[in-house]
Amino acid sequence: MVSRKVVDEFAKIPTSNVSDALDRFRIKGGLEDISPIVDNVRIAGTAFTVRFVPANQVELKPWVTYIDKAQPGDVVVIDNGGRKYCTVWGGLLSARAKDMGLRGTVIDGVCRDIDVIRAIRYPVFSRGRFMMTGKDRVQLAGLNEPINIANVLIKPGDVIVADDSGVVVVPQEKAEEVLEAALEIYEKESKILEEVKRGVPLSEARAKYGYGELQRPKGLTQSK
Repeated sequence: MVSRKVVDEFAKIPTSNVSDALDRFRIKGGLEDISPIVDNVRIAGTAFTVRFVPANQVELKPWVTYIDKAQPGDVVVIDNGGRKYCTVWGGLLSARAKDMGLRGTVIDGVCRDIDVIRAIRYPVFSRGRFMMTGKDRVQLAGLNEPINIANVLIKPGDVIVADDSGVVVVPQEKAEEVLEAALEIYEKESKILEEVKRGVPLSEARAKYGYGELQRPKGLTQSK
């Protein structure tokens, strides 16, 4: 299990730097086409995974409310198969999640009640928005089991980092190593930015801090 201290450190780092750090370990972590509903938020938390499948149209099952099983500090990560014809998240779940101290929600699918979500500034990241309910269209199939979003494996307890640039997944077993690399990359890119603001040419500043190699495994340098 990843310590809360490590997770909180990830919350200070942009997803772009975390993604570059994952590249050092040749790990694909970015969730393509999933974007924020609420702007100007950055979150990090541990994955609480949820999986939906199409509803059984012959024998409809009761709609299951699962949110109370999550823990403070979790990010709810929902595999709805990328479906855009029905929602699995809205204002009621957002209000409850915020009250519980959850960090945010990531959806391989769409959400609704955008006005409520934005009013309470609960961080939601999804493939879009649509008003039609998921009730009787999909049904809960799994909680806290490995899921797949955008060809990225997400396990319960993995670190989810998200901001205006998108969502990235850090495997829990590599979290401390990735954090160390991400902090180094963040520090060097910050120094490059400082130098550029002082009028230093970008090419010179990048060369000074090895910008072109920051995402590469240690020891792998550019060939001459």
